[in-house]
Amino acid sequence: KVVAGAAKLVVAVAVFLLTFYVISQVFEIKMDASLGNLFVTTTQSYFSLKATKPPRYKCGISKACPEKHFAFKMASGAANVVGPKICLEDNVLMSGVKNNVGRGINVALANGKTGEVLDTKYFDMWGGDVAPFIEFLKGIQDGTIVLMGTYDDGATKLNDEARRLIAELGSTSITNLGFRDNWVFCGGKGIKTKSPFEQHIKNNKDTNKYEGWPEVVEMEGCIPQKQD
Repeated sequence: KVVAGAAKLVVAVAVFLLTFYVISQVFEIKMDASLGNLFVTTTQSYFSLKATKPPRYKCGISKACPEKHFAFKMASGAANVVGPKICLEDNVLMSGVKNNVGRGINVALANGKTGEVLDTKYFDMWGGDVAPFIEFLKGIQDGTIVLMGTYDDGATKLNDEARRLIAELGSTSITNLGFRDNWVFCGGKGIKTKSPFEQHIKNNKDTNKYEGWPEVVEMEGCIPQKQD
């Protein structure tokens, strides 16, 4: 009887160990499968999020430009605190961060065929002289893209000659640009029509966003590449 009892005990222990082994193996397989599924689900979610992330276009504009067009985005200055910003083909040409903007009219010139920046300057139209600005405007070559934005005051020293030269670049609003108006413009030397790229907000104490200045004007678009 003692031998039989011992044999039963051995069998019971063996069955228990076998059962435990089988259960542990199944559990590990399920765990591995769950972890595998979790990894796959997480990976799919990650790539799904990447796929649905909205694309970024040059200069941060709202949609891509067609072929043979240059993307641009610009903003006037904010009061006399934040300078204007001009971006062309994902290159910031002028901004407060670049420390190349100033009171008055800020101007960036670019090659109409390649989009390459040619020059950046600002002309103080409050305390400065309009003569250097006129000479600069006269020196712009045919086929040049011209981008302009005001900061603080861009009109006080403007005379008829300067306004006419800017109008010849395609501007419509330049004739009405007044003290502390906000204005952005994109045109070109040799343009045959008025430019569609222009925004102008009058300085009006009843509607001004800032004390003494109107709100910032922003503009974006696609400039046709100059063709031979």
